[in-house]
Amino acid sequence: MSAVTDPSIPVPEIPVSEARSFEGYVSAMPVEPQAPPASTTGVVGWMRMHLFSSLGNTALTIIFGAFALYMIWGLLSFAIFDATWAGADREACLAHTGREAGACWPMITERLAYFTYGSYPIPQRWRVDVVFLLGVIGLIWVLWIDAPRRDLGAFYFFVIVPVAAYCLLYGLPLLGLPIVDTDLWGGFLVTLVISSAGIVAALPLGILLALGRRSKLPVISVASTIFIEVARGVPLITVLFVAKVMLGYFLPERFDPALMVKALIAVALFSAAYMAEVVRGGLQAIPKGQQEGASSLGLGYWQSMRLIILPQALRITIPGIVNTFIGGFKDTSLILIIGMFDFLKTVEVAVEDPKWSTPVSGPTGYLFAAIVYWICCFGMSRYSRAIEMRLSVAHKR
Repeated sequence: MSAVTDPSIPVPEIPVSEARSFEGYVSAMPVEPQAPPASTTGVVGWMRMHLFSSLGNTALTIIFGAFALYMIWGLLSFAIFDATWAGADREACLAHTGREAGACWPMITERLAYFTYGSYPIPQRWRVDVVFLLGVIGLIWVLWIDAPRRDLGAFYFFVIVPVAAYCLLYGLPLLGLPIVDTDLWGGFLVTLVISSAGIVAALPLGILLALGRRSKLPVISVASTIFIEVARGVPLITVLFVAKVMLGYFLPERFDPALMVKALIAVALFSAAYMAEVVRGGLQAIPKGQQEGASSLGLGYWQSMRLIILPQALRITIPGIVNTFIGGFKDTSLILIIGMFDFLKTVEVAVEDPKWSTPVSGPTGYLFAAIVYWICCFGMSRYSRAIEMRLSVAHKR
């Protein structure tokens, strides 16, 4: 027991005259809450806590900050301050006297249509623009959480848009649309077609493979496991080469699909194998009591999976799912290895054009490609983060 609360210790009494002398110094009203010191809040407080909290942390902050400023200044100098913004050929992008040569943006401006459409016939490029417009409408309708009738939006995006895209891009003579062979497709068009098909097909195939690997039937479980491990154990380049060279040996010559179709199948199956492991991790995180509770309510296996298990598993695996989507989108650049003119391949072709052949043409083209890929991947990442936060808040409620 402390000395203050011990009754055996006498507490001295303050004379009444002395107690009254303190009345002028003691406030009868409670003090209002005061704001914390400015040095502990806001940007200054965050920097003191995370960047300059100790001597070692301060030294690391200074070193890495100086390195980051050096890299950022070099990038800005090349891309903006020393860049060439107008010109008709390589002479405009050569180094000028007294300063270093920067990015050659006139090359990008002139070849922008080629980066978008590839060798698609110029009079028919309006068909590609219509497909892009239909896709954007469907994407907004599906991704906008508060959009009306999102069920119709899903049907429009996953059924109507693919059919319309096939008819418009490939052609339909009955409607006056001439056939455009897939070998003429190129640029960002090919990248979007292959990545979209891979993303759309990867999730349902991945769910089926994950359920198959967890199946109690040995045939289904072993087959799913073999497919997943084989697909994850070889590089995508190998899968693309196998699809290009060997797929034709298993089919009659008249049924041998085009190179575009082979790439679509290879990318979709490869992405599905990785997606299966992501979904399986989410399924294993769900307590067995959820399945037992569903069974006690009289729900069958597929009903419990569709209504109870899978919604919870997919909610907690959103980061992994989006990470697979982003990886699949970037991996489409590997199709240039098998001779397809995707977005990155068209950039390489533009860089090798003698009209724009300069020491800075290559860095400019790859910088432009990196910016485009980063914008697409960052958009997917931010959207998934917003959905994750929204579902987390709804789950806590």
